[in-house]
Amino acid sequence: MVAKAKRASSDAEANSEKINRRRKKTAKEPVRHGVSGSAKVLSSKIVYDGPLFRVVQDQVIEPGGKERTRDVVRHNGSAVILAVDNSKSKKDPWIVMERQYRHAASRFLWEVPAGKLDAGEDPLAGAQRELEEETGYRAKKWSELVEYYASPGFLGESMKVFLAEGLIPGDARPEDDELIELRLVRLSQVLEIIEHGGIMDGKTLSSVLLYARLLEEKRRK
Repeated sequence: MVAKAKRASSDAEANSEKINRRRKKTAKEPVRHGVSGSAKVLSSKIVYDGPLFRVVQDQVIEPGGKERTRDVVRHNGSAVILAVDNSKSKKDPWIVMERQYRHAASRFLWEVPAGKLDAGEDPLAGAQRELEEETGYRAKKWSELVEYYASPGFLGESMKVFLAEGLIPGDARPEDDELIELRLVRLSQVLEIIEHGGIMDGKTLSSVLLYARLLEEKRRK
């Protein structure tokens, strides 16, 4: 198992380097306004400390030179998994989707699998753990797709998205508070649902739309 994990990690790093090189070739240089660096923290205090995140209140001098008070939700980060079964169709593969209730949104949402990382946990190891726990699937091939901040105005959580391919089914082991409805949905169907506003989860929108774009670019070559 250790050897497999090392190979998976090595493959993910190699694929990530390829993706990063492709992005550097195609990405346009962002507009710069002459201000850079990070804020100088004058003081920081924890105003809430819970099992999933903590809230800190920082007094800072930001790169523009102004002193401000910032309330920030600090989080260990999350691993997101776009699990793809392309064994029958590479043009229109199946996507592993979950439906579960989200109290903060007061509704059921369709999402790709994801989960909070433990402190210091390797994101790839966390992604592999979350996929197997929530869906029962394991994957033969892993690669990093993208990393982003869901709401950087106040939330310090980064979300690292992995593409999981070569799926091997198994038994799920969800947490006690997780009531998950699991489905395999064609990529074309997921895109259609997105177009009609049926998917409102940010990580799912980001990962599926980016994957569909990369797939289309690959077809054109």
